[in-house]
Amino acid sequence: MKNSSLPKQAETVVDGSTEEIPEAIRDLPVVTVASSRPSPRPGLFWKMLGLAVVAFCTALAINYQFGILSPKAYIPLLEPTPEPKSSTASSPSPTPTASATPSAAASPTASPSLPDNLLGHLPYEEAPAAELESITPDGSHRLRKAAAQAYQQMEQAALASGVSLVPISSFRTVKEQEGIFFEVKAQRGQVATKRAEVSAPPGYSEHHTGYAIDIGDGNMPSTNLNVSFEQTQAFQWLKDNAAFYSFELSFPKDNPQGVSYEPWHWRFVGDRQSLETFYKARKLKKS
Repeated sequence: MKNSSLPKQAETVVDGSTEEIPEAIRDLPVVTVASSRPSPRPGLFWKMLGLAVVAFCTALAINYQFGILSPKAYIPLLEPTPEPKSSTASSPSPTPTASATPSAAASPTASPSLPDNLLGHLPYEEAPAAELESITPDGSHRLRKAAAQAYQQMEQAALASGVSLVPISSFRTVKEQEGIFFEVKAQRGQVATKRAEVSAPPGYSEHHTGYAIDIGDGNMPSTNLNVSFEQTQAFQWLKDNAAFYSFELSFPKDNPQGVSYEPWHWRFVGDRQSLETFYKARKLKKS
């Protein structure tokens, strides 16, 4: 038997079925258990992922547009190697420059086609004809202008002292030197080394320069081109006075070139060109 004083049970709907529930709470809203489940909707994770994708695409577009990222950044690593640039663009045409090492052609005394020395003689260039001046009335003897003037002054000074200076040989061309060296060598039956002791090979004679002269004694012509010339008044006067006119003996006794002693062979060193001609030549290797 039910107790009538107790409240009646209210009905609760559970999946469409009812049960008695206390009457005190019967007026509360009916709660359907199945309908209390949350309805499906996008989760927070998917929203954040979507926002990230949008932000990445936006940044990528901006970087590409303004060159912040190079389009090549997205090319696969197996991209072919680009063709080399044209040589005309990568390397400018070389500009000709002067040689770092001075050549023999730069020297006013040495011929570029000649070795440093030959049989003890040093190379000399042939003086231009336009720079030569006669020292005799018949024009048979010529020297460079400065040397010619100095020699004529020296000759006059010697004559005033009773000494007769006579020019025997002055400027010679290379062609003339060929005859003096080779023809006389053959006539005397000399070997080249022996001939070179008294005469330079062509291209190696100081006479080519227009500064050298062989001098004799007009009063003792038998001593011309002979060591006995050192016994003449002319030689003694030259020893004492030639330096006042800028002449010096080219081949004294025991000279380093090994050329025979020639007391008759003198050269002018009275200006820059003549000085460089002979003293730069002395710096060349000797053998």
